[in-house]
Amino acid sequence: MQRLHSLRIISVAMMLVLGVACSEESSEKAMVRQAVAIEQADECHLCGMIISNYPGPKGETYNKSSDSVSKFCSTRDLFSFVLQPENTRQVKEIYVHDMSKTPWQRPEDEYFIDAREAWYVIGSEKTGAMGKTLASFGQKADAEVFIKEFGGKLYSFEEITIDVL
Repeated sequence: MQRLHSLRIISVAMMLVLGVACSEESSEKAMVRQAVAIEQADECHLCGMIISNYPGPKGETYNKSSDSVSKFCSTRDLFSFVLQPENTRQVKEIYVHDMSKTPWQRPEDEYFIDAREAWYVIGSEKTGAMGKTLASFGQKADAEVFIKEFGGKLYSFEEITIDVL
């Protein structure tokens, strides 16, 4: 009986160790997945245009079923892709530039933010690769300042639909 009790304790301890190890691996893998640099020759996943040739915020997505990243020349193309029903279920992470921290003409890659947490201005006078685009911001207050200068209407991620685009 004593031996059975000892085996149970050892089994439980091993399960705890394995559980902790697996959760650490998952969090490490999650930390690795982040926006990546847009290289000079990268093409937009949706339209095929060279991303770095155009001003305005860009976007990136990670697919749930693979570690591949898709890059977009504008936030309009990003949303046009993400909002398609067959893609909505497949997209895991989504990133956009925080335009309060980077120049409009050449957004810098270190200022990518989680698109689901961002605020968007639609209908401003600023243009991107595909003409009118969605200006993206990490803070609502920054988006409101942008609206005062360039016009447009404020949206959260959840409020953006194909009809809004």
